[in-house]
Amino acid sequence: MVLKAENVRREYDGTVALDGVSLSVEAGTVFALIGPNGAGKTTLIRSLTGTTDYEGDIELFGTAPEKTDAQRIGLLPQSFSPPARLTARELLSYYGGLYDHARSVDAVLEDVGMAASADTWYENLSGGQQRRVCVGIALINDPALLVLDEPTTGIDPAGRRDLWQLLETLTTDGTTVFLTTHYMEEAEYLADRVGLLADGSLVATGAPADLIGEYGGESRLEIDVTEDIEPTEAARAVESLGTVETAGRTVSIHGIAPREIGDVLDALDLAGIEYDALSWQQPNLDSVYLTLTGTDVTGSEQSEPETREAETKVETETETETEAEAEAETETEVARHQ
Repeated sequence: MVLKAENVRREYDGTVALDGVSLSVEAGTVFALIGPNGAGKTTLIRSLTGTTDYEGDIELFGTAPEKTDAQRIGLLPQSFSPPARLTARELLSYYGGLYDHARSVDAVLEDVGMAASADTWYENLSGGQQRRVCVGIALINDPALLVLDEPTTGIDPAGRRDLWQLLETLTTDGTTVFLTTHYMEEAEYLADRVGLLADGSLVATGAPADLIGEYGGESRLEIDVTEDIEPTEAARAVESLGTVETAGRTVSIHGIAPREIGDVLDALDLAGIEYDALSWQQPNLDSVYLTLTGTDVTGSEQSEPETREAETKVETETETETEAEAEAETETEVARHQ
């Protein structure tokens, strides 16, 4: 076991940021931590890497985080600003020089898709390119455990998928990855196991497919009827085909298979019901989070979760500690892992 945490708790000035979190991560796997704004994701990362105080028990490679050899860990904090007047190549060379054994700078630049812009000053790179360089800095020591807090924030979709493939390659070679993300697609694609964090508590852990199967609910067909048609009229036309619910001008039909979509459309045509759009909604991790917490992954309460499609993103996390505490801990965090 690479990482093990039991009953981890962290409190800031009377506010509980973590409340009895327990989890474990096996070697060569990807664990993704998911939660809305302020759920405690970054505080948990800091606790797991020994860069903030905590209550409870944490082990990294069988020892306490603060006693673990930092050269075995690659860490990318959510907020990290390297010297702006150095090039991507110079930054990787500098940070690589802080370790006893570092990877080839050119190899890391190639891995993170920055070979073509290697000699551009960091301040002149786009936000997505800067984040790639930061990922490269976390990889320069060839870590056994890679800890990434929102690693693909600001990276375009194509670049995000490139990094996913890189992380897949790393885990195939034995690297363990622990990441937080606000992209549900990212967690479903990458993670062997996910943890759903809400108000400082871990409400569920497991393989994405297992959690979706248990808590995600049924697939459904959603139909947006035209303005001059009452949704209840459309519901009556298709109620023999499945369970029907209406919300506004949207008619949701549960309990049908994709091959039955044609039957639904035939029934609407037969009844003279017009519609503007239809979509097939598959349950996903958003659905799971909504079912278990009563909120979507943006932290918004949902009064009718069965009729609303969950958002696929969660905003960058703002923790409950003060700005001074956050800044001090980030500086400590970066310094310890260089």
